[in-house]
Amino acid sequence: MQKEFVVIGLGRFGGSIVRELIDQGADVMAIDKASERVDEFATIATQSVVADTTDEAVLKSLGIRNFEHVIVAIGDDIQSSILTTLMLKEIGVKKITVKAQNDYHEKVLRKIGADQVVHPERDMGIRIANNILSQNVLDYLELSDEHSIMEIKVNEKIAGKSLVDLDIRARYGINIVAIKRGNNINVSPPADEKLQLNDVLIMIGADVDINRFEKKVLS
Repeated sequence: MQKEFVVIGLGRFGGSIVRELIDQGADVMAIDKASERVDEFATIATQSVVADTTDEAVLKSLGIRNFEHVIVAIGDDIQSSILTTLMLKEIGVKKITVKAQNDYHEKVLRKIGADQVVHPERDMGIRIANNILSQNVLDYLELSDEHSIMEIKVNEKIAGKSLVDLDIRARYGINIVAIKRGNNINVSPPADEKLQLNDVLIMIGADVDINRFEKKVLS
């Protein structure tokens, strides 16, 4: 079955989600209070609707309860974001992802039942900061306050060595989950795999361990 989503709030964040979901073949109902934003997505989304999602009757009339996942991407109006999330929860939506403006906003969203809370600006800031701080770090994804997935480029210091030579897991407690080489990705690479210059190691582990590995092995 084709996956069905609702995206509420068609600013830059919500709009990019709509476009990507449509590109991936999903059905998307796009909703915003501003008619000009809805008009922009009239030829992109499966359905585009001008609506006030803080009104429970409006949500019910749109049949939003029947969609498997609703993304609340409302911009700066924290009150509307909270009320919309609350209404969605009360009408029985199965999964709700909400964009948070700050940590206090997130606390309220979690208390009223949001399944997933995202901080796109903060998360992008963290990724950019990590890229700036290290020439080896290509990408960064925070899993928790202490654990991350990082993409680290192989430099001259470790090129030609195998994973068993480096013994990364035993020495640093880090798991190499894949190696990217050009357009190819080798998932769960064997221990005797020899690294090539400019390979990308996709690793998962505690931030302190990844930082220790980077400083001792790559610097």
